[in-house]
Amino acid sequence: MPKPQYQGLMHVIKATEFSLKGLRSAWRHESAFRQECIIGLVLLPCAFLLGETLVQTALLIGVCVIVLITELLNSALEAAVDRMGEEFDDLAGRAKDMGSAAVALSLALVWLTWGLVAVQRFIMG
Repeated sequence: MPKPQYQGLMHVIKATEFSLKGLRSAWRHESAFRQECIIGLVLLPCAFLLGETLVQTALLIGVCVIVLITELLNSALEAAVDRMGEEFDDLAGRAKDMGSAAVALSLALVWLTWGLVAVQRFIMG
């Protein structure tokens, strides 16, 4: 059965529905995504307190959103790889490891960004 083709406003509505379905699925099935969302909610007000400019505040929030985006992509990759089969495959393992590495790098970016903004605010004045 061919995939339905939506156009105009209906395309936007359907894309929004699919995106919300994906977020609900990640929340329901991915504990790392839930944990990162909760940490992000805690950091959100902190970003407004730590950031001295709107650009700093946007940067602090933005790197947290990058973690969520990366986690969603990693989870999608893992689901697709798992769909192909349960037996171990070197390429599948490599793909999953690379997805995990992407999440780790996004988390490192959070630490670096928040740390540098804190140093600029509290040490460099």
